[in-house]
Formats: sequence, structure tokens, C-alpha cells
Amino acid sequence: MAVEQTLIIIKPDGVARGLVGEIIARIERKGQRVTKIKGVHIDRALAEKHYAEHRGKPFYEPLLEYITEGLSVIAVMEGDNAIESARVIMGPTDPLEATPGSIRGGYATSVTRNLVHGSDSPESAAREIALFFGDD
Repeated sequence: MAVEQTLIIIKPDGVARGLVGEIIARIERKGQRVTKIKGVHIDRALAEKHYAEHRGKPFYEPLLEYITEGLSVIAVMEGDNAIESARVIMGPTDPLEATPGSIRGGYATSVTRNLVHGSDSPESAAREIALFFGDD
């Protein structure tokens, strides 16, 4: 197994609904550990950098509005196969396709308001960690 890091964002709806502890705990119970964590109100400029690959897609503007609407909790999680492990726990982006035991299957209300983001590859994790924690 490969020890790796992943970036997790608990989005504004997850923070507002009081699910930060539940989401972090579920990832920790899978063997990951928090190495960095902070609360951030993501501004539009940072959101545009984070979601640059989606520019031009129909959901881009709603995604920016959503991620900038309130406080998010940003965490770096580390452990064996952290990226895939976290993505399994989160479930697919569409909560209707996610299993009831996943975070999105149990708590997300729509494809857009899906509570949580996790890096999808080691390259994305490195880029996202640098974006949110590079100057810490």
C-alpha cells in the first residue's frame, strides 16, 4: 500500500449543517489521519484556481457561487491509499448514485450541494494542497 496525501474540502453546506466532525471521523475511521486543517471562506479568485478545469462548463458558475457562499473546512488527510479510500467514503458526486453508507449517499442533497470534495489523483492532491496550504 502507498502512503499518500489527499485534500478534503468540507463545503459550506457541510459546515452549516454541522457535519464537519462526522465527515472527518468517517475518513479517520478508515485509517487516515489529519495532518493539516483550517477553516477558510474561499473567495472567488481561489475558487477559480481550484476549479479551473471546469471553466466553460455549464455548472462552473453555480459551483463557484456554492463554494464561496460560506465557511469551508480544508484538511490534508494522510494514509495508505488516502485518495481512493476517501473517494470511496465520499461516494459518487451524484447522491442518487451513491450508496446510503457513503457521505454523499447519506447526507448530500443534490449533485451541486454534495458536501465534500476530495482529490482525484496524486497530481491533483499535490496541486490542491499547494493551493490551499502552500503559504502556511
